[in-house]
Amino acid sequence: MAPDAAVTDPAWSGHPIVVLGIGADGWSGLGEPARAAIGACEVVFGSPRQLALLPDSDAESVPWPSPLLPALPELFARNAGRRIGVLASGDPMFYGIGVTLARRFGARALRVFPQPSSVSLACARLGWPLAEVPVVSVVARPLPTVLPELADGRRLLVLSEDESTPHLLARLLRDNGFGASTLTVLEQLGGPAERTSTGTAARWAHPHGDPLNVVAIDCVAEAGGRRDTRLPGLADTAFTGDGQLTKAEVRALTVTALAPAPGETLWDVGGGSGSIAIEWCRTHPLCRAVTFERLPARREQIAVNAAALGVPGITVRGEVRSEFAERELAAPDAIFLGGGLTQDGVFDQCWQRLRPGGRLVANAVTAESEAQLLDWTATHGGTLRKFQIYRGEPLGGFTAWRPHLPVAQWIVTKPAG
Repeated sequence: MAPDAAVTDPAWSGHPIVVLGIGADGWSGLGEPARAAIGACEVVFGSPRQLALLPDSDAESVPWPSPLLPALPELFARNAGRRIGVLASGDPMFYGIGVTLARRFGARALRVFPQPSSVSLACARLGWPLAEVPVVSVVARPLPTVLPELADGRRLLVLSEDESTPHLLARLLRDNGFGASTLTVLEQLGGPAERTSTGTAARWAHPHGDPLNVVAIDCVAEAGGRRDTRLPGLADTAFTGDGQLTKAEVRALTVTALAPAPGETLWDVGGGSGSIAIEWCRTHPLCRAVTFERLPARREQIAVNAAALGVPGITVRGEVRSEFAERELAAPDAIFLGGGLTQDGVFDQCWQRLRPGGRLVANAVTAESEAQLLDWTATHGGTLRKFQIYRGEPLGGFTAWRPHLPVAQWIVTKPAG
């Protein structure tokens, strides 16, 4: 596309929006094409720190409003007749404003000039393989989202919210059995004020530094601690509550049957302790879940468990039929019926709302609910299976097998047509 050509995408009819990545090295780190593109803009948006990196010009400099996202439509509509420039840190398409603008206006509306991201620079300084290092952003995101990535011997990078993040991160690691992990805080990467601080989470005592920082974690787990991975089947002790819990072995079989994929949404009906929704969301950072639970105390406990296990974004709702009556919810990709199987209308309303091609899994432990599974199978097809878990427990000086309640499970896919 020629630099002066108007974008034909219906979402944006003005000149292409210049989205410029700028590093801590400022104007001197930009190439000539990037300088020329931002120099031709009539208005430039960015943070005060980013705007201060540009030389004086006739362009109007506009700091981003707060909160930003609600203001974007009016901000760009008001300036649609002008040549707009947008400043971002490093690579605008890596957790940056470029992603937001591309979703809103389409890729053809943008001319993106990336610089090395903070992650690229951090891996260059540390000698870590960029392609193998997971990255978690806690910029405007809850800090516990780091937890599912922690594993003994693993390395990861955390994009900080501000100068307080390293201290909060060190505390999170200490509280979750990773106090021996090494933290390396890399500030102002690529600029003249670049600085590095290193220490263990257990003894982190560095003062607050620059708000522009990345934290590298070399994970070391405490010996004998609970091992939490992204695979379903967390220990029962990972969850707190009143005992309304799908046990680990059944949970692993259930989440596997639900078959989560990145970006998919689950409805967990009869949430209890929230274990199924939590395990679903832990399989991938992009998985989402809505859990329905009628008891307020259990709803509170679901939120506590979700935060403690690193997936605080789970949506907790009330009794499922009341929620359906009060609000419209986007169709889910999968539904788990762990409760309410014998309540009038619960299955029918869930089935109606499940997207075509979506999956439904129902577990039954009573004769009445098992009979429902047989009836639904006769109508909708699917697969039935039944299993019983035995756990070895001490009996005097010996070991005895203690049976859990047998579980009947129905797995069905809604026809796509």
